[in-house]
Amino acid sequence: MGYISMQMCILIFVGTNGETYFNTVALVSCVQNFPKSRGPVVGILKGFAGLGGAILTQIYATIHSPDHASLIFMVAVGPSMVVIALMFIVRPVGGHRQVRSTDGKSFTFIYSVCLLLAAYLMGVMLLEDLVNLNRTLITVFTVILFILILIPIVIPVSLSFWLEPRAPEEETLLSEPQKQEPHRLRQDSSELIFSELEDEKPKEVDLLPARERQKRIAQLQTKLFQAAAEGAVRVKRRRGPHRGEDFTLMQALIKADFWLIFFSLLLGSGSGLTVIDNLGQMSQSLGYDNTHIFVSMISIWNFLGRIGGGYFSEVIVRDYAYPRSIAMAVAQLIMAVGHLFFAMGWPGAMYIGTLLIGLGYGAHWAIVPAAASELFGLKKFGALYNFLTLANPAGSLVFSGLIASSIYDHEAEKQAHRHHPWQQNWGSIFSGMFGVDEPLKCEGAICFYLTSLIMSGFCVIAFVLSMILVYRTKIVYAHLYGKTSAPRLT
Repeated sequence: MGYISMQMCILIFVGTNGETYFNTVALVSCVQNFPKSRGPVVGILKGFAGLGGAILTQIYATIHSPDHASLIFMVAVGPSMVVIALMFIVRPVGGHRQVRSTDGKSFTFIYSVCLLLAAYLMGVMLLEDLVNLNRTLITVFTVILFILILIPIVIPVSLSFWLEPRAPEEETLLSEPQKQEPHRLRQDSSELIFSELEDEKPKEVDLLPARERQKRIAQLQTKLFQAAAEGAVRVKRRRGPHRGEDFTLMQALIKADFWLIFFSLLLGSGSGLTVIDNLGQMSQSLGYDNTHIFVSMISIWNFLGRIGGGYFSEVIVRDYAYPRSIAMAVAQLIMAVGHLFFAMGWPGAMYIGTLLIGLGYGAHWAIVPAAASELFGLKKFGALYNFLTLANPAGSLVFSGLIASSIYDHEAEKQAHRHHPWQQNWGSIFSGMFGVDEPLKCEGAICFYLTSLIMSGFCVIAFVLSMILVYRTKIVYAHLYGKTSAPRLT
């Protein structure tokens, strides 16, 4: 048993790190290639990652092979073959190709396909759960699923064959040396002015109304530009980057904003992962027999949360120049309400709680990577992102492994002792004699009542941390995306 356990640990270590590698490569490449559409890109990528379980479940229903070794072989080899086949076309895209006038329509089309795919999977799973379908019909459903997955390929193919003329605003993104050199000095000066602005800005400016604050900042920035141009003031070099510039991991680790994101993610996603880990026991304790339906449902709601989180956070920063973290705060409030539904255990609460937790948990993984790339830059984004993802297993270890399991076992022991005290005593004797340890089961809403209340409280704390981050980064987003504020920094 010890040798087999060691093998399993090694396989899990290799498998999970391999998945993280694929995730990081795809995410970093796409965020760097689409810097002006970070929210939608991250939402779509993370959304399909969350939907992978539901897709593989449908494929398994088609194969329906009793040979579990073949299924594991398919899961191990299939995704790897797809990655190997497509890795040669993934490359950095620079210059005017990063922004096209048709990007809005393209993302709208992909969003429509994503919503259609989620609705289709939900319908198919409910139908397979309620009706005994034959193999032919299940195969047809799976073929349609693959068609829906492949439809978005139409966009890059069409853009490759029908090149559009460059728009004037796209010329500023050209990366050729002859385009870069004349503006390099001005770009360095702008970055230094931005840094000097944060140092020289009076603290009371942040307390002014939005319009007055923007006016004061614009006046101060104009004075600094004029003074630097005339040589009257020498703009000082700062020791490290400021928010919105490129950070290394060590530079980010000493910033309060980075830890606000980390702990907010730990509390929010950790509480959501606790529900996902214990969803089977939660549904059984409330009297549901078909527990797998909730697992499939939360996978789809997770997918929609990632898609929606990326879309709505992009609307917030593009249209209102407001920090993206406000969307994460809203997601955490939604999760707090979802945990309360689980705690109450009302009829139908499992469906509503699964919906709210799935949406809120998924939104975290579309918002956090985009926000981190905006505040700490793209140069070391891979290292920054993977450090932030440590919050997910850390939250699961503490919340699910310690809090939820301990409370569940305590309630199960209380019920066993209350209902059959003599059976528990004799059961302990026989289990000690024959080495049989039967797991205790808990029934009723009380099993996860306290756990859900604690998770709801954690989500409220995460909401507070996100709002603090919103307050601290309003000025940064006003400079990055503001249309009527100070002159834009290139």
